[in-house]
Amino acid sequence: MIRVIPAAARVRVTFKDELIADTGDALVLEENGYPPVYYVPRKDVKMERLIRTSHTTYCPHKGHATYYSLCNGQTARNAAWSYEQPKDEVAAIRELLAFYPDKVAIALDSPNPPAA
Repeated sequence: MIRVIPAAARVRVTFKDELIADTGDALVLEENGYPPVYYVPRKDVKMERLIRTSHTTYCPHKGHATYYSLCNGQTARNAAWSYEQPKDEVAAIRELLAFYPDKVAIALDSPNPPAA
């Protein structure tokens, strides 16, 4: 079973100490047997740091994924992926980006931090 719901946290993605994505609008995809995956809107990602690669994969539940490498003086190959034409059951993740947690740092923060 796959479920896509709004993330209950602000999601920040960093690569080599550079903030790559920061959003309060992430979605989390929960799939039986797998850890949750956070999908970030492209508007909240430094797209200039991503280079689309020729790598693709196919999931029978989600569809075809395209991949992006991260570059900021250093490179993480195929560190992010996107379903640009996902299957109907996960249409909410269309064109959002997910990142491999072993290639970037993903931090989850309270969506509304307490006032100082």
